Amino acid sequence: MRKSIVAGNWKMNYGPLQAESFAGSLRDPLSAITGTDIVLFPPFISLYAAHRAVAGSSIQLGAQNLSDQTGGAFTGEVSAGMITELCSWVIIGHSERRQYYQETDQLVSRKTQVALDAGLTPIVCVGEHLEDREANLTERVITTQIRGSLDGLPPDQFGRVVVAYEPVWAIGTGRAASRQDADDVIAIIRALVGEMYGRPAAADLRVLYGGSVTAANIAEFAASPEIDGALIGGASLKPEFVDIARIIAEQG
Repeated sequence: MRKSIVAGNWKMNYGPLQAESFAGSLRDPLSAITGTDIVLFPPFISLYAAHRAVAGSSIQLGAQNLSDQTGGAFTGEVSAGMITELCSWVIIGHSERRQYYQETDQLVSRKTQVALDAGLTPIVCVGEHLEDREANLTERVITTQIRGSLDGLPPDQFGRVVVAYEPVWAIGTGRAASRQDADDVIAIIRALVGEMYGRPAAADLRVLYGGSVTAANIAEFAASPEIDGALIGGASLKPEFVDIARIIAEQG
């Protein structure tokens, strides 16, 4: 059985004071939910404040990004070693990083290796744009991203990798993919991972859905045996995040 994951990506929201207050409000209700990994991903500047708020609870923390460099003269960057002081998870290759900051599959692969070497659990994001889907290029895009982003990782470390399928056309648009859409793409992901790292690795791989997840639609995705939780954006900034976590845990 794969343990489900509830990941709340706060993106560029909540400075330290807001983060501590909001994380504190989530602490008790989220701590009452068992059987799933619950992870908050505040902005870098708010990580320590969130850490104070959830310390001693079952809630885990992650970073939204990391450098592919381990340290040195890289102004504005944050290394894996720095992140591990407060976090055990990291998001890599989010569609917004790929789209707005031109992160390539090769960079995502390097960052994933750096994260694994530091003992972090990486959530590697893949997903197609609307024009890709409308042109029937979803499989080609996903294949390219999976092969490029997960290329060359040591098999003995691959078991810690998590993949998030986030159809870009569904992120922040209010238009979620259907469960069938997600299942079809996840089948592609597992087949590719099976070719690269073997069928047991593919079977054990935890795959999340991300894209306009709400308390109203999460039950559909959580009911799929192929979907192991969700990477949640806007709804993770609201009390509804607790409801989403509870539904995922109950289905998991």
